[in-house]
This record gives sequence, C-alpha cells and structure tokens, in this order.
Amino acid sequence: MTGLRTPLRFTFAAIAMLTCAPLHANAKQAPPFSVKTLDGKPLKLSDLRRRPVIVDFWATWCGPCRASMPHLSTMQSRYAKQGLTVIGLSVDENGPQSVRKFAQQLGVKFTLAMANDDVLDAYGPIRSIPTTFFIDRSGAIVRRVVGYIDGDTMEDYVKEIVEGDD
Repeated sequence: MTGLRTPLRFTFAAIAMLTCAPLHANAKQAPPFSVKTLDGKPLKLSDLRRRPVIVDFWATWCGPCRASMPHLSTMQSRYAKQGLTVIGLSVDENGPQSVRKFAQQLGVKFTLAMANDDVLDAYGPIRSIPTTFFIDRSGAIVRRVVGYIDGDTMEDYVKEIVEGDD
C-alpha cells in the first residue's frame, strides 16, 4: 500500500460540510476497476454496464461514513428494480473481517469491497471520506461528492442517474 488508506492521510469534512461537484457538462467516463468483495468474489465495474452505479469510498472509523450507510442501503433497496448498484469501497486497513462485522452490525444492504491502490489511484486523489461517485447508465461520472450526504439529497442524485437516461 502507498499509505493512502491510513487515517492520518484523510481530512474529515464536518457532517454539515458538503463538497459537491456536478459534472454533467463535462462528465468523464468512470475509470474501470476490479476489486474483491468481502466474500472474495471478483467485482468489476465493466460487469455493471448500462446500470446506474454509486461508488462510495468509506471507512468504519469515519463518523460521516457511518451516517451515510443507512441512506446508501435505502437507495439500494428502493432503486434496485431500476438497476441501481451501490458499491461501498472500504479504505480500512484491518481487512475484510472487521469490515464485514461492522457491516453486519449496521445492517448494510449493498455490496462492499476493499479498495485497492489501483482503484484509489483511478478515482483519486481520495483525500477525504466519504467520497461518493454517481455514475449514470452510460458509464459517465455525473457527480462526485465529498462529505456526508443527507437522505433527501442522495435520493435526488440517485434519481439523476436512474431516470436521467430514460
């Protein structure tokens, strides 16, 4: 590891602070990635073509990340029939066992995987967490948000990627 995942390398945005960069006009394609889920199964972004995707970089020790988890679970459940896939990429260094235990305690209902250096480099720099990417059905990053996202705002962003291409 290059040290990108250590807690000291991240700065925390206060829960009230939200840095949001809508990218509609000059949206770029989401970089491809391949990671292993907490169950050890391969997960590639390319396998999710034509689906709206949320990619959320987070950690178990991050308060705003924990606060976002129920919203992400709700979005996964609410928009699954419209093809939404939510992926949480953990930057924890303790490994998948501790992340899995945390996710079970919180009742997470979306796919979790461990972020690796390749995905951190492709989507980075990831300097603060949570950092959340909203990817539309064409594979374009529509929005990058740094910091906590409240449930209503998150739903608005999800509607952009779910309904935007209909």
